[in-house]
Amino acid sequence: MDIQYLEKQLKAVADANRLTLLSCLKSGEVCVCDLVDVLGLSQPAVSQQLKKLEEAGIITARKVGTWKHYRLVEEQSPIIQKVLEELDDKPTCQCGTCGVEA
Repeated sequence: MDIQYLEKQLKAVADANRLTLLSCLKSGEVCVCDLVDVLGLSQPAVSQQLKKLEEAGIITARKVGTWKHYRLVEEQSPIIQKVLEELDDKPTCQCGTCGVEA
């Protein structure tokens, strides 16, 4: 495995907020508006956390209207897979803010 890629992934999961986001995404695709509610942070702050996970290749996004919906990348590195296995699933509600079901 590429050392720089591994470093980026490890840095991405070395944060409580990002680990919470990953717990939410274990159950499937989630709208950023629901993740704002889970973390209790502003939408721009949550988006910055998601961007770090996306840049590390751990999650992916698709745009639905004006909102982004995030999900885990199907194939994870063994290290990230192990991290995900250790996280409890944190169910999130269906998207109530943007009016679109994930």
